[in-house]
Amino acid sequence: MTKPPRGYKTRAERAASGPTVRMKHTKVKTARGRKISSKMWLERQLNDPYVLEAQRQGYRSRAAFKLIELDEKYSILKSGARVVDLGATPGGWSQVAAQIVLKGKHGQSGKVVALDINEMESLPDVTFLLQDFMDDDAPDNLKAALGGEADIVMSDMAAKATGHTPTDHIRIMDLCETALQFACEVLSPGGIFIAKVLQGGTEDQLLNTMKRDFKTVRHAKPPASRQDSAEMYVVAIGFKGRNLADAEN
Repeated sequence: MTKPPRGYKTRAERAASGPTVRMKHTKVKTARGRKISSKMWLERQLNDPYVLEAQRQGYRSRAAFKLIELDEKYSILKSGARVVDLGATPGGWSQVAAQIVLKGKHGQSGKVVALDINEMESLPDVTFLLQDFMDDDAPDNLKAALGGEADIVMSDMAAKATGHTPTDHIRIMDLCETALQFACEVLSPGGIFIAKVLQGGTEDQLLNTMKRDFKTVRHAKPPASRQDSAEMYVVAIGFKGRNLADAEN
């Protein structure tokens, strides 16, 4: 399995072993027409160990390591699994999933299908659907591309930030709720749903829905998530199936 950046340690490991060696900090000069916020973002990217390691390993985004770390903790991705990546562009999560699930046992090979409303450069062993997952025909198109129901539906989507925390929280929770509804339409019994949320907890209605539809629901903040970011992930394991979920409604 792909490992996190070489030499990078989790917070617990750093606390146990003492201070780590710091990289040389790269500064970005302010150019004409470049906003201060753009300068700060670029400087952070140039000094982020996950960004540098993603480039070294050929991942399309540093977000790939978030999925790697979530998988290490919860054993989400298994060989032979059928995976759906919602809002997949640029494709970092699809890359990680394909590396693991395609290593099928006994001749069985997994499948990764990525959906997005934006174009995505093709990836080996990943089927891409240029479609809004909220379209009425999206579940059927997805099942046709997978060759059946999904074992895992994952979403690293986030609504465009407004800078107003309450508004951003509502928007991303609404996106998560819509992704959950889609997952419940395409998941096979025992399936897994992963989605990005914002720190501060999920809304009660959404959390109760997840607990009704899945056997186990957990929140996690992988080390690759920037510490100054409010993002977290919800991991729902053990989909009970549509008939059982409807019966408990």
